Amino acid sequence: MEPLSETQFILNIVLAAIAGVCVGIERQMKNKNAGLKTYALVALGASVFIGISFQYANLDYVDFSRITGQVVVGVGFLGAGVIIKRKNHVSGIATAAAIWCSAALGCLAGLSMYIELAATTGLIVIINLVMGYYNRKMVKTKNNNNT
Repeated sequence: MEPLSETQFILNIVLAAIAGVCVGIERQMKNKNAGLKTYALVALGASVFIGISFQYANLDYVDFSRITGQVVVGVGFLGAGVIIKRKNHVSGIATAAAIWCSAALGCLAGLSMYIELAATTGLIVIINLVMGYYNRKMVKTKNNNNT
């Protein structure tokens, strides 16, 4: 692996931010705890860390994959911050999962895996839209059956 050129680095972080915005738009429209800026910044940040790791790729005793692992763990803590428990109700789990996926988008962009980035971004948005719709219908049906 070779260090990234400045142009490649900038392209990667721009694409990461765009992918994060795509996920963030849907979450922002639903008034979720984390919105557009959060998802864009998480994806961009993950891409930056991956880009930084490329600078050390040719050094002896450097494990290139450790940065990715640290991104996963670090963003897990960020996601934990949006999970809220009130009495018998827990909220924010889907938001935390979407933040975690946003970091994955940043990693894909940082690794210049553009086709995988586009496919994953599309799938995340589809899952949030489609499953969100069915989730609301199921909750509505459950509430109607309980009354």
